Amino acid sequence: MSAELKSLDKWEKAREEAKEKLVECQKEKGFKSCMECSEIVGCETRNDYVKKVYESMSKGKGGGFEF
Repeated sequence: MSAELKSLDKWEKAREEAKEKLVECQKEKGFKSCMECSEIVGCETRNDYVKKVYESMSKGKGGGFEF
């Protein structure tokens, strides 16, 4: 585990791990963004990343975010 990940809380670590999976998927498919992928709707990898971002913002306290 990198020193950077050690200093993050559990929600931030989970977010970074999900981001790594997302970026790896993009690389495998030759995309720079999920927006280029035909599988974006319903993609488990992307949905998991978005969920982890929300959880890291709320620190597990739940609730929604309005844009």
